Amino acid sequence: MNFKTKNTSEYKKISLEDIFKSLETSSDGLTGEEAKHRLGVFGYNEIIEKKVNSFYEFILRYWGPMPWLLEVAIILSFIVEHSLEGIIIFALLTINAIIGQVHSRGSQKAIEFLKKKLAIMAKVLRDGKWIVKEAREIVPGDIVTIKLGDIIPVDAKILNGDISVDQSSLTGESLPVHASQSDIVYSGSVVKYGEAKCVVVNTGGNTYFGKTAELVKIAKPKSHQEEVMLAIVKYMMYVGIAALIVVLIFGFLINIHEDTITILTLAVIFLMGAVPVALPAVLTIVQSAGAMELSKKGTLVTKLDSLEDAASINVLCLDKTGTLTQNKLSVTDSIPFYDYKKEDVIISSVMASRAEGMDLIDLAIIESLKNMGLNIPPGYKQISYIPFNPSIKRTEAIVEINGRKTKIIKGAFRIIMSLCHQIDEETIKKSSKIMEEFSLKGYRTIAVARSENGNMDNLKFVGLLALSDPPRPDSQNMIEEAKKLGIKVIMLTGDNIEIAKEVARNVSIGDRIVSLTDIEDLNAEEQIKILDESDGIAEIYPEDKYKVVKLLQSKGYMVGMTGDGVNDAPALKQAEMGIAVSNSTDVAKASASVVLTEQGLNQIIDAIKISRKTYQRMLSWVINKIIKVIEFTGFLVISFLWLHNIVISLLGMSLIIFANDFITMSLATDNVQHTPNPNIWNIKNITIVSLVPAFILIAGDIILLLIGIKIFSLGFNQLRTLVLLTLVFDSQYKILVVRERGHFWESKPGKQLFFASISVLILFVFLGMYWRTIYPLMPYQVLTILILSALYTFSIDFPKYKLCKRFNL
Repeated sequence: MNFKTKNTSEYKKISLEDIFKSLETSSDGLTGEEAKHRLGVFGYNEIIEKKVNSFYEFILRYWGPMPWLLEVAIILSFIVEHSLEGIIIFALLTINAIIGQVHSRGSQKAIEFLKKKLAIMAKVLRDGKWIVKEAREIVPGDIVTIKLGDIIPVDAKILNGDISVDQSSLTGESLPVHASQSDIVYSGSVVKYGEAKCVVVNTGGNTYFGKTAELVKIAKPKSHQEEVMLAIVKYMMYVGIAALIVVLIFGFLINIHEDTITILTLAVIFLMGAVPVALPAVLTIVQSAGAMELSKKGTLVTKLDSLEDAASINVLCLDKTGTLTQNKLSVTDSIPFYDYKKEDVIISSVMASRAEGMDLIDLAIIESLKNMGLNIPPGYKQISYIPFNPSIKRTEAIVEINGRKTKIIKGAFRIIMSLCHQIDEETIKKSSKIMEEFSLKGYRTIAVARSENGNMDNLKFVGLLALSDPPRPDSQNMIEEAKKLGIKVIMLTGDNIEIAKEVARNVSIGDRIVSLTDIEDLNAEEQIKILDESDGIAEIYPEDKYKVVKLLQSKGYMVGMTGDGVNDAPALKQAEMGIAVSNSTDVAKASASVVLTEQGLNQIIDAIKISRKTYQRMLSWVINKIIKVIEFTGFLVISFLWLHNIVISLLGMSLIIFANDFITMSLATDNVQHTPNPNIWNIKNITIVSLVPAFILIAGDIILLLIGIKIFSLGFNQLRTLVLLTLVFDSQYKILVVRERGHFWESKPGKQLFFASISVLILFVFLGMYWRTIYPLMPYQVLTILILSALYTFSIDFPKYKLCKRFNL
């Protein structure tokens, strides 16, 4: 091999014959050995993605509003000559950064692992045979085929065929571009119509637009759940600032304004108490845990908000073919009409098929020819072929039979019958009856017609083919599980109503199936009423699925949608959770928010269950955070008004953050159960549920402070130690209470959470007794705080249980 590739634009002017010479290839493609050699020369068909430096990514974790607060606390500690406190706060900040970095890298590895499994595939001619390979293994000189729904993975020149190509993502052109023999098509563009055989001219970084590596993007928009978290944090900040204003006003009345350091310390302590320092790490760990759990089940989430929104999904629209059924078609019968024979029906349908397109119906028909021991008669030659188009529901071919051109079409029964103008009434009745019988058996019916003079006006009905596509073994279980989860399942199919009813019955969806024609002329209110009472819609076109999703959303439903074809893309993109099944077209995968990389439907249920578990973990974090902020700010305000001083030091505040916020990160992997019904965020109800426990904790904290003053007769520095231990102890008990919506004993906490909480309790018991930096207490005093804080903290379980039940949390 002595050639060098040219710029793609240069190949526009070169003839096909010269391109073959230039690329040292032929219409028969390359050998596997030659392709392997060229792969070593040109490299993989991909653009190496620029990766963020891990060290730089780690350093950025010290930058932002939450780290700034701790950094201000560090500076203040050194200003007031509390160097040890400053060092400890810096250590806590670094621990947070390390934990966040470790889990972030783990999440990225999980996504990259699944990204490899989602690789774009291409049909390549190697060693004289058509095979399917990863697009990254294509090399210049390869012969490939592209068809409707494919994202073109290379720059290539068309050898034969006619296609319509959407280049809007590359050039900004909104209208599709027609391309035929000798035209150049570019990597990253999408085939909207037709099929073509091409020779590859450039790959990877040598492509004209250089976009191959971004065929599938891992999107990460801000999620609805994340927005809820940030809204709650914002409101908690308002609470902290309001409390600070009250304290400062009172402080000015008692001349505290003369001490600038005290004012700054007050501000930092209140803000540290209100701001969730560990929130970025918590969100990262939650996302990492979800990504890792789903990666083990072969599911790629390309838009993280969709996984979180899946917790709220209450309607699941399922495409029948390829989702509920196996999409492994086989011809089970052929019925000839007029003077045609069974073999005429098979041979005619084979001549209107093409193996290179890898269309499942075409492959099943071609396979039936072999199974029946038939051969294409001499003198039969396919001149042109138009692959199946969902909008017209048929395939067309021009066939030369002994020198005379014949047009053959095959497709949906009603479409083909409507094109056969010379058909008699008796044949219509007989064929309709046979089709109904096929439908009752769950068979798909394909009609075949031909015109001996090659014109559409003179089509003659040849016969019917029955194709079976049995339901997936796991479809029934998946449907029943979805219903148990409070999700309404709606089947959408282009097949006739009888087939739809048979399949729906077999997979336990139900048999209340309506035809699109029955509802398309009704108003939106009537349509949604029928949908509410129906189990599915038959005879629907792919583009109508988008309208169904929009209609359901207009009535407040959260919709999940499955699909596999190019025309499913708008519906997949519109749904809260668009699910592309494993054998989907490239465009469907790019439009979906969840891609199943393995066969089976249980992954859909897994995604919903995992989403609901994620919701429960974040709900525990939110309730814990709201209670903590109200307790902390309320207690600090009351104690300041009472004692005219700050009852917690900067070091104490930093230790509380470590014990509270950092330990609550383990909630992200807590042992939780998914709910039996969809989950919806309701900040108002969550806040109401949190108020009563917070007030009980404030009362308990004040009682312990009073005990420290009246019974233990502690000095002020030791009172600060008492407050530190009180807030640390009750925070650990509180986590174990609020993690469960029922009574706290109804489920075991996750091992990580349990051991983290126990470890913190043991650590602070010893710190409270022996660490001189925080003015230690007597052992009996520390144990008194440990026991009393447990009593009043666990007492919040009963009002929490009642409130969660009342407000449906």
